[in-house]
Amino acid sequence: MPPRKQLPYPDDLPRAKRALGQNFLIDPNIQRKIVAALDPGPDDEVLEIGPGVGALTKHLAGTVRRLVLVELDNDLAARLRAEFAGEPSVEVINEDFLDVPLERITTDPARLKVIGNIPYNITTPILFSLLERRPRPAVIVLMVQREVADRILEKAGTKTYGALAVGVQAVADATRVLNVSREAFRPVPDVMSSVVKIVPHDPPRLAPDEEGALRELTRAAFQQRRKQFQRILRDAYDLTPDEAGAVGRAAGMDLVQRPETFSALKFIDLARVLRDRSNPPG
Repeated sequence: MPPRKQLPYPDDLPRAKRALGQNFLIDPNIQRKIVAALDPGPDDEVLEIGPGVGALTKHLAGTVRRLVLVELDNDLAARLRAEFAGEPSVEVINEDFLDVPLERITTDPARLKVIGNIPYNITTPILFSLLERRPRPAVIVLMVQREVADRILEKAGTKTYGALAVGVQAVADATRVLNVSREAFRPVPDVMSSVVKIVPHDPPRLAPDEEGALRELTRAAFQQRRKQFQRILRDAYDLTPDEAGAVGRAAGMDLVQRPETFSALKFIDLARVLRDRSNPPG
């Protein structure tokens, strides 16, 4: 098989800032596929996180009702403002996305569509800033490190199944859109990438207090993942062996197994039992 032809380094591409985790997506075919996964429409409000040099922006601008770009890099934010100055639907916010509440971006966060080629060193904080809130966006399409995509999509019973999979799968449906070669970026990153599409459940399957109980349980479980679940519950919730056994029976779970053997749905069942136990009726 002949070697794959490398894409040229664009003459106008700025120098990437390693401190900000910048790798610019230069493959136009990949850009179009990512935007297509968002399924943008003329009535949509779209948030793009970390637009960089506008690789995805140029495929979105003018096709949606409103496009909000949140870019931390001062130089890139100025470049984006200049490039899209003639497009009234585009707004640039030069701030850290983690400091920008969605209510500042839209009056209807539940209909917002989110897209981004985000810095891999802050993938989890960005993801959970979108998922650990009410209401959640309608759809989220993100470029992430392939290893992180694998962990998000992992099924119970595997070594890499953990808190990230439970946290996402309990509140949303997640799929892999495509894998992306390192050669699609400049500079070429050290890691492989994937694009994931996350569609939060609508309506949510869990009440806010149930989600809080689930997060508490998930953190406790995977901090001690090599222990039997009943031992973890006894330590984290100050349960006696008999109480831990009763909790397991109420949730329909054999708690002599380790946490990674249970699906997100079983974690939900167990979190509800623990919540009800700490908040009895009456």
